Amino acid sequence: MAARLAFCALTLISAFTAVSIPASETMPARLYEVITETSMPHLEENLRYAVTRENRCLAGEDLASAFPVLKSASLADCRLRHESRHGDAVSYLLVCDGGHGTTGNASWRVGERLMVGTLNVKLGGKNMTFFQRMTAKQLGECPSKAHQLSVQ
Repeated sequence: MAARLAFCALTLISAFTAVSIPASETMPARLYEVITETSMPHLEENLRYAVTRENRCLAGEDLASAFPVLKSASLADCRLRHESRHGDAVSYLLVCDGGHGTTGNASWRVGERLMVGTLNVKLGGKNMTFFQRMTAKQLGECPSKAHQLSVQ
């Protein structure tokens, strides 16, 4: 009887202490056709939108750094952090170290063959906002170990 009680107690404890695996660790690298749209609503109509296309290998670990604008000088000290996952949705907060007040967030919808991510940014002190949306359609396996294959 004591052994059975101990087993039940251990089962309950392990159920409550289960570790959740981040989305970044559950999605293997695949080759995607990626369309990236950048919109800056504060600019004139003819300057407001930019669209790029590329074929690129992406894995779950790449989602927090996938948005091209994160490599720009104005966001050099910013990173997407605090990953949260609910079903097929993955979200992040934009965290900047420079003290300039830039804020934002990103969210991804991850499907079996399609991923859509949106990064929303408010530049501190300038009252300017913009977003970058990535639509990634799976094409197949990555041709090599490199995560950053770019074919235009």
